[in-house]
Amino acid sequence: MEDENIALNSVLGLELNRVFFAVRETANKQKIIEFARGVLESERATLPDTASPEGPAS
Repeated sequence: MEDENIALNSVLGLELNRVFFAVRETANKQKIIEFARGVLESERATLPDTASPEGPAS
């Protein structure tokens, strides 16, 4: 299940990136950024506490 979520998030990220660069107006790009930020924050809120890939190994 986790692999499926990772794959889906990768595809969604690529699509969001494609849309972002297709949009010309800065105001609309800002809306895309705000939407993506909201999605990421809600995803982080639902994840259990796990080791961060950016953090040092303990």
